[in-house]
Amino acid sequence: MLPANGDGAHTRTGTLQLRLCHSNLCDVDMIGKQVAHYTITEKIGAGGMGDVYRARDNKLGRDVALKVLPDAFAADPQRMARFKREAQILASLNLNHPNIAAIHGVEDTGDVRCLVLELVEGETLASLLERGAIPVDEALKIVVQIARALECAHEKGIIHRDLKPANVIVGADGGIKVLDFGLAKALADDTATTDSELATLSPTATRAGVILGTAAYMSPEQAKGKEVDRRADIWAFGVVLLELLTGRSIFRRETVSETMAAVLMTEPDLEELPRETPVAIRELLARCLRKDPTSRLRDIGDARIHIEEAKSGPERSAPAAPSVQATKAWWAFAAMTLIALALAWAPWRRSGPPDQPTLRFRQDPEDILNLIGGTALSLSRDGKYLAYVVRQGTDPNGRSI
Repeated sequence: MLPANGDGAHTRTGTLQLRLCHSNLCDVDMIGKQVAHYTITEKIGAGGMGDVYRARDNKLGRDVALKVLPDAFAADPQRMARFKREAQILASLNLNHPNIAAIHGVEDTGDVRCLVLELVEGETLASLLERGAIPVDEALKIVVQIARALECAHEKGIIHRDLKPANVIVGADGGIKVLDFGLAKALADDTATTDSELATLSPTATRAGVILGTAAYMSPEQAKGKEVDRRADIWAFGVVLLELLTGRSIFRRETVSETMAAVLMTEPDLEELPRETPVAIRELLARCLRKDPTSRLRDIGDARIHIEEAKSGPERSAPAAPSVQATKAWWAFAAMTLIALALAWAPWRRSGPPDQPTLRFRQDPEDILNLIGGTALSLSRDGKYLAYVVRQGTDPNGRSI
Protein backbone atom coordinates (compact mmCIF):
# COMPACT_ATOMS: atom_id res chain seq x y z
CA MET A 1 0.00 0.00 0.00
CA LEU A 2 1.27 3.46 -0.86
CA PRO A 3 2.13 5.78 2.07
CA ALA A 4 -0.28 8.62 2.72
CA ASN A 5 0.91 12.04 1.67
CA GLY A 6 -0.99 13.81 4.46
CA ASP A 7 -3.83 14.87 2.19
CA GLY A 8 -5.92 11.76 1.90
CA ALA A 9 -4.18 10.85 -1.35
CA HIS A 10 -1.30 8.42 -1.67
CA THR A 11 1.99 8.88 -3.43
CA ARG A 12 4.98 6.64 -3.77
CA THR A 13 8.01 8.06 -1.99
CA GLY A 14 10.29 9.78 -4.48
CA THR A 15 7.67 10.23 -7.23
CA LEU A 16 5.23 13.13 -7.25
CA GLN A 17 2.76 14.30 -9.85
CA LEU A 18 -0.41 16.21 -10.45
CA ARG A 19 -3.55 14.56 -9.14
CA LEU A 20 -6.84 13.66 -10.84
CA CYS A 21 -7.68 10.23 -12.20
CA HIS A 22 -10.01 7.29 -12.27
CA SER A 23 -10.95 4.56 -14.74
CA ASN A 24 -13.62 2.01 -15.51
CA LEU A 25 -10.80 -0.52 -15.57
CA CYS A 26 -9.07 -2.09 -12.57
CA ASP A 27 -5.48 -1.26 -11.76
CA VAL A 28 -4.18 -4.55 -13.04
CA ASP A 29 -5.86 -3.99 -16.39
CA MET A 30 -4.38 -0.50 -16.63
CA ILE A 31 -0.75 -1.63 -16.39
CA GLY A 32 0.54 -2.07 -19.92
CA LYS A 33 -2.56 -0.46 -21.43
CA GLN A 34 -2.11 1.81 -24.40
CA VAL A 35 -3.79 5.23 -24.16
CA ALA A 36 -3.26 7.06 -27.45
CA HIS A 37 0.54 6.94 -27.88
CA TYR A 38 1.18 6.48 -24.13
CA THR A 39 1.93 3.12 -22.53
CA ILE A 40 0.97 2.89 -18.83
CA THR A 41 3.77 1.30 -16.82
CA GLU A 42 2.73 1.63 -13.16
CA LYS A 43 0.34 3.23 -10.73
CA ILE A 44 2.01 6.01 -8.78
CA GLY A 45 -0.77 7.81 -6.94
CA ALA A 46 -4.36 7.80 -5.77
CA GLY A 47 -6.63 10.47 -4.39
CA GLY A 48 -10.18 11.67 -4.10
CA MET A 49 -10.26 12.49 -7.80
CA GLY A 50 -8.93 9.15 -9.01
CA ASP A 51 -5.67 7.43 -9.84
CA VAL A 52 -2.44 8.59 -11.42
CA TYR A 53 -0.23 6.42 -13.57
CA ARG A 54 3.27 6.68 -14.92
CA ALA A 55 3.23 6.26 -18.68
CA ARG A 56 5.74 6.24 -21.48
CA ASP A 57 5.31 8.78 -24.25
CA ASN A 58 6.23 6.64 -27.24
CA LYS A 59 6.46 9.60 -29.59
CA LEU A 60 8.77 11.81 -27.56
CA GLY A 61 10.53 9.11 -25.56
CA ARG A 62 9.73 10.53 -22.11
CA ASP A 63 7.77 9.55 -19.03
CA VAL A 64 4.59 11.45 -18.16
CA ALA A 65 1.79 11.22 -15.62
CA LEU A 66 -1.69 10.25 -16.80
CA LYS A 67 -4.53 11.39 -14.59
CA VAL A 68 -7.74 9.66 -15.55
CA LEU A 69 -11.09 11.37 -14.97
CA PRO A 70 -13.72 9.94 -12.60
CA ASP A 71 -16.65 8.08 -14.12
CA ALA A 72 -19.24 10.55 -12.78
CA PHE A 73 -17.26 13.43 -14.17
CA ALA A 74 -16.62 11.90 -17.58
CA ALA A 75 -20.30 10.94 -17.92
CA ASP A 76 -21.40 14.60 -17.78
CA PRO A 77 -21.05 15.96 -21.35
CA GLN A 78 -21.31 19.62 -20.32
CA ARG A 79 -18.75 19.32 -17.56
CA MET A 80 -16.45 17.25 -19.76
CA ALA A 81 -16.64 19.89 -22.49
CA ARG A 82 -15.87 22.63 -20.00
CA PHE A 83 -13.00 20.63 -18.55
CA LYS A 84 -11.47 20.09 -21.97
CA ARG A 85 -11.83 23.77 -22.75
CA GLU A 86 -10.17 24.81 -19.49
CA ALA A 87 -7.42 22.19 -19.81
CA GLN A 88 -6.67 23.31 -23.36
CA ILE A 89 -6.44 26.92 -22.20
CA LEU A 90 -4.01 25.92 -19.47
CA ALA A 91 -1.94 23.88 -21.91
CA SER A 92 -1.98 26.64 -24.52
CA LEU A 93 -0.63 29.14 -22.00
CA ASN A 94 2.57 27.11 -22.08
CA LEU A 95 3.58 27.94 -18.51
CA ASN A 96 7.21 27.22 -19.19
CA HIS A 97 8.24 28.08 -15.66
CA PRO A 98 10.81 26.18 -13.58
CA ASN A 99 8.45 26.09 -10.60
CA ILE A 100 5.23 25.02 -12.36
CA ALA A 101 4.40 21.46 -13.40
CA ALA A 102 3.08 21.56 -16.95
CA ILE A 103 -0.06 20.17 -18.56
CA HIS A 104 0.77 18.52 -21.86
CA GLY A 105 -2.75 17.80 -23.08
CA VAL A 106 -6.01 15.87 -22.81
CA GLU A 107 -6.65 12.37 -24.18
CA ASP A 108 -10.00 10.61 -24.74
CA THR A 109 -9.89 7.07 -26.05
CA GLY A 110 -13.51 6.23 -25.24
CA ASP A 111 -12.97 4.08 -22.15
CA VAL A 112 -10.22 6.28 -20.68
CA ARG A 113 -10.35 10.05 -20.41
CA CYS A 114 -7.24 11.58 -18.90
CA LEU A 115 -4.94 14.52 -18.53
CA VAL A 116 -1.37 14.20 -19.71
CA LEU A 117 0.83 15.90 -17.12
CA GLU A 118 4.48 16.52 -16.46
CA LEU A 119 5.94 13.80 -14.25
CA VAL A 120 7.82 15.43 -11.39
CA GLU A 121 10.30 13.54 -9.24
CA GLY A 122 10.75 14.51 -5.60
CA GLU A 123 8.94 14.67 -2.26
CA THR A 124 5.88 16.66 -1.28
CA LEU A 125 5.99 19.38 1.34
CA ALA A 126 3.29 17.39 3.13
CA SER A 127 5.72 14.50 3.45
CA LEU A 128 8.51 16.80 4.66
CA LEU A 129 6.21 18.32 7.28
CA GLU A 130 5.54 14.89 8.75
CA ARG A 131 9.12 15.12 10.07
CA GLY A 132 8.52 18.48 11.74
CA ALA A 133 9.17 22.17 11.15
CA ILE A 134 11.57 23.23 8.41
CA PRO A 135 14.47 25.58 9.32
CA VAL A 136 13.75 29.22 8.53
CA ASP A 137 16.42 29.60 5.82
CA GLU A 138 15.30 26.42 4.05
CA ALA A 139 11.61 27.33 4.36
CA LEU A 140 12.23 30.75 2.79
CA LYS A 141 14.07 29.14 -0.13
CA ILE A 142 11.01 26.97 -0.73
CA VAL A 143 8.29 29.60 -0.41
CA VAL A 144 10.07 32.18 -2.55
CA GLN A 145 9.86 29.63 -5.39
CA ILE A 146 6.17 29.04 -4.66
CA ALA A 147 5.66 32.81 -4.82
CA ARG A 148 7.40 32.95 -8.21
CA ALA A 149 5.13 30.19 -9.54
CA LEU A 150 1.97 31.93 -8.30
CA GLU A 151 3.19 35.25 -9.66
CA CYS A 152 3.67 33.78 -13.13
CA ALA A 153 0.24 32.13 -13.12
CA HIS A 154 -1.56 35.18 -11.73
CA GLU A 155 -0.06 37.36 -14.43
CA LYS A 156 -1.64 34.99 -16.97
CA GLY A 157 -5.01 35.11 -15.21
CA ILE A 158 -4.77 31.65 -13.62
CA ILE A 159 -5.68 31.14 -9.95
CA HIS A 160 -4.59 27.92 -8.29
CA ARG A 161 -7.47 27.64 -5.76
CA ASP A 162 -5.99 24.56 -4.10
CA LEU A 163 -2.47 25.46 -2.98
CA LYS A 164 -1.33 23.17 -0.14
CA PRO A 165 1.79 21.22 0.92
CA ALA A 166 0.60 18.12 -0.95
CA ASN A 167 0.60 20.13 -4.19
CA VAL A 168 4.21 21.26 -3.90
CA ILE A 169 7.10 18.98 -4.85
CA VAL A 170 10.65 19.46 -3.58
CA GLY A 171 13.31 17.98 -5.81
CA ALA A 172 16.67 16.60 -4.77
CA ASP A 173 18.34 19.85 -5.87
CA GLY A 174 16.04 21.99 -3.68
CA GLY A 175 13.99 23.19 -6.63
CA ILE A 176 10.21 23.03 -6.27
CA LYS A 177 7.26 22.45 -8.57
CA VAL A 178 3.72 23.57 -7.86
CA LEU A 179 1.09 21.14 -9.15
CA ASP A 180 -2.53 21.36 -10.31
CA PHE A 181 -2.58 24.99 -11.50
CA GLY A 182 -6.07 26.00 -12.57
CA LEU A 183 -7.54 22.53 -12.21
CA ALA A 184 -9.84 23.58 -9.37
CA LYS A 185 -11.55 25.99 -11.76
CA ALA A 186 -11.49 23.46 -14.58
CA LEU A 187 -13.18 20.86 -12.40
CA ALA A 188 -15.63 23.20 -10.67
CA ASP A 189 -19.34 22.67 -11.12
CA ASP A 190 -21.30 25.65 -12.41
CA THR A 191 -23.91 25.01 -9.72
CA ALA A 192 -23.48 27.19 -6.61
CA THR A 193 -22.34 25.25 -3.59
CA THR A 194 -24.52 25.42 -0.49
CA ASP A 195 -23.42 25.33 3.14
CA SER A 196 -24.88 21.84 3.48
CA GLU A 197 -22.74 20.67 0.59
CA LEU A 198 -19.67 22.19 2.18
CA ALA A 199 -20.30 20.25 5.37
CA THR A 200 -20.15 16.96 3.48
CA LEU A 201 -16.71 17.58 2.03
CA SER A 202 -13.86 15.43 3.20
CA PRO A 203 -10.63 17.12 4.42
CA THR A 204 -9.37 16.88 0.86
CA ALA A 205 -12.49 18.67 -0.36
CA THR A 206 -12.68 16.52 -3.47
CA ARG A 207 -16.12 15.38 -4.49
CA ALA A 208 -17.31 15.06 -8.07
CA GLY A 209 -18.99 18.34 -8.95
CA VAL A 210 -17.84 20.21 -5.83
CA ILE A 211 -14.19 21.14 -6.24
CA LEU A 212 -13.44 24.01 -3.89
CA GLY A 213 -10.00 23.24 -2.62
CA THR A 214 -8.79 21.70 0.61
CA ALA A 215 -10.65 22.85 3.71
CA ALA A 216 -7.59 23.60 5.87
CA TYR A 217 -6.13 25.87 3.17
CA MET A 218 -9.27 27.58 1.93
CA SER A 219 -9.49 31.31 2.30
CA PRO A 220 -12.45 32.53 4.39
CA GLU A 221 -14.27 33.81 1.30
CA GLN A 222 -13.64 30.49 -0.44
CA ALA A 223 -15.01 28.59 2.57
CA LYS A 224 -18.17 30.74 2.38
CA GLY A 225 -18.67 29.73 -1.25
CA LYS A 226 -18.03 33.24 -2.55
CA GLU A 227 -16.27 34.14 -5.78
CA VAL A 228 -12.53 34.08 -5.30
CA ASP A 229 -9.60 35.82 -6.93
CA ARG A 230 -5.81 35.74 -6.57
CA ARG A 231 -6.12 36.79 -2.92
CA ALA A 232 -7.39 33.28 -2.13
CA ASP A 233 -4.03 31.95 -3.30
CA ILE A 234 -2.26 34.55 -1.14
CA TRP A 235 -4.16 33.28 1.93
CA ALA A 236 -3.20 29.67 1.16
CA PHE A 237 0.39 30.79 0.60
CA GLY A 238 0.44 32.34 4.08
CA VAL A 239 -0.95 29.16 5.63
CA VAL A 240 1.68 27.01 3.89
CA LEU A 241 4.51 29.32 5.00
CA LEU A 242 3.27 29.35 8.60
CA GLU A 243 3.02 25.56 8.65
CA LEU A 244 6.54 25.16 7.29
CA LEU A 245 7.93 27.38 10.05
CA THR A 246 5.88 25.94 12.93
CA GLY A 247 5.71 22.31 11.82
CA ARG A 248 2.01 21.95 12.53
CA SER A 249 -1.30 22.33 10.73
CA ILE A 250 -2.80 25.74 11.45
CA PHE A 251 -6.52 25.22 10.86
CA ARG A 252 -6.98 21.47 10.46
CA ARG A 253 -9.39 19.98 13.00
CA GLU A 254 -10.99 16.58 13.52
CA THR A 255 -13.87 17.19 11.12
CA VAL A 256 -14.34 19.29 8.00
CA SER A 257 -16.98 21.44 9.72
CA GLU A 258 -14.60 22.19 12.60
CA THR A 259 -11.80 22.91 10.15
CA MET A 260 -13.85 25.40 8.20
CA ALA A 261 -15.10 26.98 11.42
CA ALA A 262 -11.48 27.45 12.45
CA VAL A 263 -10.71 29.11 9.12
CA LEU A 264 -13.61 31.49 9.58
CA MET A 265 -13.37 32.20 13.31
CA THR A 266 -9.85 31.69 14.68
CA GLU A 267 -6.71 33.74 14.24
CA PRO A 268 -3.35 32.01 13.63
CA ASP A 269 -0.90 32.45 16.50
CA LEU A 270 2.23 34.10 15.10
CA GLU A 271 3.87 33.81 18.52
CA GLU A 272 4.55 30.16 17.64
CA LEU A 273 7.04 31.22 14.99
CA PRO A 274 10.71 30.44 15.69
CA ARG A 275 12.59 33.24 17.40
CA GLU A 276 14.95 33.57 14.43
CA THR A 277 12.05 34.37 12.05
CA PRO A 278 12.81 37.78 10.47
CA VAL A 279 10.48 40.62 11.40
CA ALA A 280 9.68 41.14 7.71
CA ILE A 281 8.39 37.56 7.46
CA ARG A 282 6.21 37.98 10.56
CA GLU A 283 4.70 41.11 9.03
CA LEU A 284 4.20 39.35 5.69
CA LEU A 285 2.33 36.48 7.35
CA ALA A 286 0.07 38.89 9.18
CA ARG A 287 -0.84 40.55 5.87
CA CYS A 288 -1.38 37.27 4.02
CA LEU A 289 -3.66 35.86 6.73
CA ARG A 290 -6.14 38.70 7.10
CA LYS A 291 -9.62 37.25 6.85
CA ASP A 292 -11.01 40.27 5.04
CA PRO A 293 -9.67 39.99 1.47
CA THR A 294 -9.85 43.76 1.03
CA SER A 295 -7.23 44.11 3.79
CA ARG A 296 -5.09 41.21 2.63
CA LEU A 297 -1.87 41.47 0.62
CA ARG A 298 -3.01 42.02 -2.93
CA ASP A 299 -0.09 40.80 -5.03
CA ILE A 300 2.02 37.70 -4.52
CA GLY A 301 4.87 39.51 -6.27
CA ASP A 302 5.10 41.79 -3.23
CA ALA A 303 5.41 38.70 -1.02
CA ARG A 304 8.26 37.45 -3.19
CA ILE A 305 10.10 40.76 -2.81
CA HIS A 306 9.70 40.71 0.99
CA ILE A 307 11.02 37.16 1.18
CA GLU A 308 14.01 37.85 -1.07
CA GLU A 309 14.92 40.88 1.04
CA ALA A 310 14.54 38.87 4.25
CA LYS A 311 16.79 36.15 2.82
CA SER A 312 19.53 38.61 1.89
CA GLY A 313 19.12 40.88 4.90
CA PRO A 314 21.16 38.89 7.48
CA GLU A 315 24.10 38.71 5.04
CA ARG A 316 24.04 42.47 4.58
CA SER A 317 23.54 43.37 8.23
CA ALA A 318 24.32 40.57 10.61
CA PRO A 319 23.44 41.50 14.22
CA ALA A 320 27.09 41.56 15.37
CA ALA A 321 28.36 43.68 12.50
CA PRO A 322 26.89 47.06 13.56
CA SER A 323 28.23 46.62 17.10
CA VAL A 324 31.79 45.95 15.91
CA GLN A 325 31.70 48.82 13.45
CA ALA A 326 30.31 51.19 16.09
CA THR A 327 33.06 50.21 18.53
CA LYS A 328 35.77 50.82 15.94
CA ALA A 329 34.24 54.17 15.05
CA TRP A 330 34.12 55.22 18.71
CA TRP A 331 37.78 54.38 19.27
CA ALA A 332 38.75 56.23 16.09
CA PHE A 333 36.81 59.28 17.25
CA ALA A 334 38.42 59.12 20.70
CA ALA A 335 41.91 58.86 19.20
CA MET A 336 41.30 61.77 16.86
CA THR A 337 39.96 63.86 19.74
CA LEU A 338 43.05 63.16 21.85
CA ILE A 339 45.33 64.06 18.95
CA ALA A 340 43.43 67.30 18.36
CA LEU A 341 43.66 68.22 22.04
CA ALA A 342 47.39 67.48 22.08
CA LEU A 343 47.97 69.62 19.00
CA ALA A 344 45.95 72.45 20.50
CA TRP A 345 47.78 72.28 23.84
CA ALA A 346 51.33 72.12 22.42
CA PRO A 347 51.46 75.73 21.09
CA TRP A 348 49.95 77.04 24.32
CA ARG A 349 52.64 75.19 26.30
CA ARG A 350 55.39 76.63 24.08
CA SER A 351 54.02 80.20 24.40
CA GLY A 352 54.38 80.22 28.16
CA PRO A 353 57.35 81.96 29.90
CA PRO A 354 60.61 80.12 29.36
CA ASP A 355 62.21 78.41 32.29
CA GLN A 356 64.61 80.87 34.13
CA PRO A 357 67.37 80.10 36.62
CA THR A 358 66.76 81.21 40.19
CA LEU A 359 68.43 84.57 40.88
CA ARG A 360 69.88 85.42 44.24
CA PHE A 361 70.77 88.99 45.30
CA ARG A 362 73.49 89.48 47.88
CA GLN A 363 73.47 92.84 49.68
CA ASP A 364 75.61 94.33 52.38
CA PRO A 365 73.74 94.14 55.68
CA GLU A 366 74.64 97.80 56.31
CA ASP A 367 72.76 98.74 53.14
CA ILE A 368 69.72 96.95 54.43
CA LEU A 369 69.98 98.83 57.73
CA ASN A 370 70.35 102.11 55.88
CA LEU A 371 67.24 101.64 53.71
CA ILE A 372 65.25 104.81 53.70
CA GLY A 373 61.90 104.20 55.30
CA GLY A 374 59.09 103.60 52.85
CA THR A 375 61.52 102.89 50.07
CA ALA A 376 60.22 100.15 47.80
CA LEU A 377 62.32 97.50 46.20
CA SER A 378 62.07 97.45 42.41
CA LEU A 379 62.96 94.51 40.16
CA SER A 380 64.07 95.13 36.60
CA ARG A 381 61.97 93.70 33.78
CA ASP A 382 64.53 91.10 32.90
CA GLY A 383 64.74 90.12 36.56
CA LYS A 384 68.45 90.66 36.75
CA TYR A 385 68.59 93.81 38.83
CA LEU A 386 67.11 94.94 42.13
CA ALA A 387 66.93 98.70 42.83
CA TYR A 388 66.53 100.42 46.20
CA VAL A 389 67.69 103.61 48.03
CA VAL A 390 70.01 103.66 51.09
CA ARG A 391 71.53 106.34 53.33
CA GLN A 392 75.05 107.29 52.35
CA GLY A 393 75.65 110.14 54.86
CA THR A 394 74.33 113.58 55.99
CA ASP A 395 74.25 117.02 54.46
CA PRO A 396 75.60 120.12 56.30
CA ASN A 397 72.25 120.47 57.99
CA GLY A 398 72.46 116.97 59.38
CA ARG A 399 69.91 115.35 57.07
CA SER A 400 70.44 111.91 55.62
CA ILE A 401 71.51 111.70 52.02
